[in-house]
Amino acid sequence: MDIETESRRDGVWAQPYELVTGQTQHHKLGHVRLWVTLLEKEWQVRTETREPETDPVGWTESIDHRLPPASESLKRFVREGSTSTVTFIPAVANLPTVIRPYHPLTIPGGMRCTIYVGTVVWMKICVGQNQTLLTEVPLAVPSLTWVGRNTMEGELCYASPNFGRLVLEAVPKRAWRAVTPVTIINRRTEPLLLERFSLPTPLLSLHQNDRGELWTPGVVVEVATDMNSASLHVDEGLLVAAGPCKKVAPAREKAAKGRLVRAIDRVFG
Repeated sequence: MDIETESRRDGVWAQPYELVTGQTQHHKLGHVRLWVTLLEKEWQVRTETREPETDPVGWTESIDHRLPPASESLKRFVREGSTSTVTFIPAVANLPTVIRPYHPLTIPGGMRCTIYVGTVVWMKICVGQNQTLLTEVPLAVPSLTWVGRNTMEGELCYASPNFGRLVLEAVPKRAWRAVTPVTIINRRTEPLLLERFSLPTPLLSLHQNDRGELWTPGVVVEVATDMNSASLHVDEGLLVAAGPCKKVAPAREKAAKGRLVRAIDRVFG
């Protein structure tokens, strides 16, 4: 990755950073500003979320002895021994994420399509060789929505601020977003109107390529002749377009073996 200046560098996932007592590491990525301070007996974490007028692109970090600005978001954690390394691990959302196409899309009977989605990840702040978790920070303010038949039957999900795209190149690549290909197969004879769908984010692992992009395995959703249910499974591999990748984070939840059959209104809302 390119170095912007002598003091400010590009941030890197899953790389230990060494701090000395009194130093603060400052990160700028997405809508988030993050400060991690090492003191003699504690770690301090401060965050600030902004709403910029334009979509930010880069992730930079710097280390110095300047104290961060006063913030109500201060969190303090006991420092164990002489622990002095901090590592930032990406994590998928802990709830399913509702994705919408740019405009409602109809999949004719017997056809399939692949939609590419970018979902915002969380940042886990870990310290020491064992990567002890201090806290985790969403890299965008998550909004909640409900997916289900009614207010009694369904589940709480995050609503993605980004649209699903039919063309991979149209998905903005950011260090704090993971790209997931979703293939929807319509086995019915009738057309399927796709207005939104629920991506099982907690079942997805995270992988990083040499361009610094985050990818997850693909998800396949199959709607059979029975309109009341849809089957879903997570691919074992990654899309070829991702290129060589290394795994940087496991899935939050372990997927059941075989296909997951879900009520249709839990998938397409």
